[in-house]
Amino acid sequence: MNERGEPDDSALSALEERLGHRFADRDLLRLALVHRSWRAENPASSGTNERLEFLGDAVLGFVVADLAYTLLDDVAEGLLSNVRQSVVNTAALAGVARSLGVGECLFLGRGENAEGGRDKDSILECAMEALIGAVHLDGGVAAAEGVVRRLFEPLVRDVGPRAAFVDAKTQLQELCARVGLGAPVYDTTGQGPDHSRTFTATVRIDGGVRATGTGRTKKAAEQVAASRAHDVIARDPGAE
Repeated sequence: MNERGEPDDSALSALEERLGHRFADRDLLRLALVHRSWRAENPASSGTNERLEFLGDAVLGFVVADLAYTLLDDVAEGLLSNVRQSVVNTAALAGVARSLGVGECLFLGRGENAEGGRDKDSILECAMEALIGAVHLDGGVAAAEGVVRRLFEPLVRDVGPRAAFVDAKTQLQELCARVGLGAPVYDTTGQGPDHSRTFTATVRIDGGVRATGTGRTKKAAEQVAASRAHDVIARDPGAE
């Protein structure tokens, strides 16, 4: 760091090494590390990392979804979203950023820096996503995918088996309570012979059908339906 709180070239080079991508355009790397508090104190600077964060979030979500689908082939489709949520969230992204030493390379305003901004989960999350966006712009799809796979595949493998069996019904009930909806009601039917029975669950909330799911047991079908309904309501609580 220099006297203005800017990371020096050696710190940025070390970050590139840990990230696994050498930038052709070093300005993209710098921009990915610029927090809005720095821009507020340095209005002549070129911008903040917020647009890169938007791009990186999309790249990250796609690659992690692909990893989950490929690596966890025994996990039901309707439960893969639980895996993605366990990997693409504030705590997980901040953890990866800390492992890379992102905090020490941030461009932060003096006030934010004094308040411990270099170790705040929310700031590290944004910077991590922005770095992925910057790699995408600098090196293309293959470069960004390579970085995400190297950094996040261990997380997918670690949390996948556990996240796939998170109680989706409980999650859905808690979400409904938070957004002011009634409690979920399940209607489950089975078809086929006893030794090879398939169950279909329909979850209704406030009288409207929100999702359906199938499984080899009643519980599995309801978990899938709950997971799908959770995704729908999380995107739009008013959707039917």
